[in-house]
Amino acid sequence: MNEAAQAAAAKDEPKRETRSTIRMILWIQLGLAGVLLGSDLVRILPELAFPSDAPALTEPLRPGDQTRRYRPAELAPREAPPGSRPMPASEDMPSRLLFESTRWEGRPTLTVAGQIEAGDAERFAEYLDAERTPPELVYLNSPGGSVVDALAIGRALRDLGAETRMTEADICLSACPYMLAGGAVRAVEDGAMVGVHQHYFGENTALPAFLAVEDIQRGQGAVMAYLDEMGIDPRLMQPALVTPPDEIYLLTQDELAQYGLVTASGATGDGA
Repeated sequence: MNEAAQAAAAKDEPKRETRSTIRMILWIQLGLAGVLLGSDLVRILPELAFPSDAPALTEPLRPGDQTRRYRPAELAPREAPPGSRPMPASEDMPSRLLFESTRWEGRPTLTVAGQIEAGDAERFAEYLDAERTPPELVYLNSPGGSVVDALAIGRALRDLGAETRMTEADICLSACPYMLAGGAVRAVEDGAMVGVHQHYFGENTALPAFLAVEDIQRGQGAVMAYLDEMGIDPRLMQPALVTPPDEIYLLTQDELAQYGLVTASGATGDGA
């Protein structure tokens, strides 16, 4: 090889190394994508192959027969008796939490409805900062969502000293009971649905348990500490931990009282 060819080859060497590095990074990214895709399939294929045969959410509840399919999207909005709730009528559950201020029983009231998405706790804090009068009553209607945000919202409600309530037409599933637990006084009308099940923790919910065990353990520890902080019996976690994510364990009125999730009878009176 002559000197010119050697010089050209030496000049191209850094480019070849760069191309090689880029190819290696791309292969690593493809490998990670394959792992995540595979873990998603590991998680959802059993559910697709063996879907839950639990009764639908609307099936009558009896003590000892409380596990239902977790399909909140299939639950049609339930009509409440006129004058029994400040919640606005809605055909569809909001895709993230909506906050609406009103007055009820002559007191400043906040309705919180919708799925709990990541970042909703920050939105809730901003909403409270913009309100001149903090709410005394907070009505909940949510199918659940982000555990981390539910815990933060629950703590904010406790700091306000607000009461949390549910009417007979409301649901509070998955992570929502942690917001309910934040109330200084907590009332749930007969007929309302309050349910718990297993949660995913961490930003990447697709990771299988053997990779996500640290996030799971840390998350469960945070929930246990929160329940203790709120004065809720940590035995509430027992039905939650044995109920898979595609099912929900609905709590009876006796269990709501036993675990401390309710502190009052739940009579709401007429709005004003």
